[in-house]
Amino acid sequence: MAKTKRLAFMALLTAMALTIFVIEAQIPAPVPIPGVKLGLSNIITLTAMLLLGKKEAGIVLLLRIIMGAMFTGSPAALIYSISGGVLAYIVMCLLVGRFPEKLIWVVSAAAAVAHNAGQLMACALIVKTPGLLYYAPVLAASGIITGVFTGTAAMYLVRAVRKIIKKYKL
Repeated sequence: MAKTKRLAFMALLTAMALTIFVIEAQIPAPVPIPGVKLGLSNIITLTAMLLLGKKEAGIVLLLRIIMGAMFTGSPAALIYSISGGVLAYIVMCLLVGRFPEKLIWVVSAAAAVAHNAGQLMACALIVKTPGLLYYAPVLAASGIITGVFTGTAAMYLVRAVRKIIKKYKL
């Protein structure tokens, strides 16, 4: 992919991730447990990693986190998103390539658990309440479930985008 097309594709993925993040922030949580959400914008981060590479996915993630905090949150939201996002990104970087693409949901589930762990650690440090860590099993279970879903969605999105790239010789 040419440099300009690659940059435009990164911008498109960033806009998609931000849009999904903002819309998801308006949707009530699927379960009445604080901190549990679907994490649909992670579909785009994983897609960026598979199609463009680790560095580019990191840029897309960082831009989505910063702009998402500006549009929907507060400084606290930025801290939680950064702590979870960076930990999830590190896990993705370590695991992508070690699993075949059809098992990318495994990478996504591990990254989702890492994301929840990062946010939980940040929360425990901010409120200075280590007892919050007892909440970890609930967040780990929700991370696995949502991670499997987002990973599966990313797998199908990557396949569709690859077909488009091939068909239109992008």
